[in-house]
Amino acid sequence: MNNYIPPFIITNKMVDYISSIMEKIGKLDNYANFNKMSILRKNNRICSIHSSLAIEANSLSINQVKDLISGKKVIGPQKEIQEVKNAYKAYEMLNDMNPYSIKDLKKIHKTMTYLIVDKPGEFRNGNEGVFDELGNCIHMCPPPEQVDTLMNQLFDWMKKRKNDIHPLILSSVFHYEFVFIHPFQDGNGRTARLWQNIILYNWHKIFEYLPIESEIKKYQAGYYKAIDDCNKNGNSTIFIEFMLKMIDDVLTDALKVTNMPITEKAMNINKLLQVMEYNIPMTANDIMNKLKIKSKETLRKTYLDPAINEGLVALTIPDKPTSKNQMYYKI
Repeated sequence: MNNYIPPFIITNKMVDYISSIMEKIGKLDNYANFNKMSILRKNNRICSIHSSLAIEANSLSINQVKDLISGKKVIGPQKEIQEVKNAYKAYEMLNDMNPYSIKDLKKIHKTMTYLIVDKPGEFRNGNEGVFDELGNCIHMCPPPEQVDTLMNQLFDWMKKRKNDIHPLILSSVFHYEFVFIHPFQDGNGRTARLWQNIILYNWHKIFEYLPIESEIKKYQAGYYKAIDDCNKNGNSTIFIEFMLKMIDDVLTDALKVTNMPITEKAMNINKLLQVMEYNIPMTANDIMNKLKIKSKETLRKTYLDPAINEGLVALTIPDKPTSKNQMYYKI
């Protein structure tokens, strides 16, 4: 057990995803647009926090999360408000973390679960299970007396292999193994997702503002199924493939936005996309309320039409664009 090696198989699908991801990162290497659009970077950070917490059943809307981060008062469950404040502080620490330090991992968890759990930043001393979004137990975790050893073995393996296993794979292996071990009483999922970002950021700075968590939230059932399948198979292969797809997809979305010139039009499109969720139809009035505008003409000309023309938003009744039952969704 001292030389434990997390089991997984390198598949052709992984190689294809890595090739696609590297190509897209190459296109974003001149991501001057991405760097200059501070509002885009901030909104992506908000999306990451909102999505990661929503996976854990936090009910606050993305606008409420945005208001909290901006220092505004929000009405909602106190625990959920505290979760947002904690997550924002934890994500702001990303640049200062050593991805191969258990001490730093505990520091992140302590920040993430401040005032939420009894002993933030400390490994659990009781039995725990992993549950899916329906409340079904999909995994009984190792007993608490094994946690410290298992975590040290995982970090020792990462330190030894960080130079010969691609970071995209290594970070995904970590994510799965961490969830499998479930080292903390609570907050494991959100910590695992942030720590994968930290590993990836240590490899390439562009990952600081890529909302991979939003893509996971989109495919939440698939996320839990991949974990469950890996538990049954005894290796993390399926989960690695799943995470590589999430990363590839979020890079595709980033290219759609950053390839546009830095114009008021691009900023408005991004603002619209931040108040919409993938494949969830919204009425014009709903969108206007979220954007805090009162004119349907402004909504159409300034936000909807440009986003539709760029292929980022679609109509539920495309053959009748002026239908009174018309709704819009992000694609």
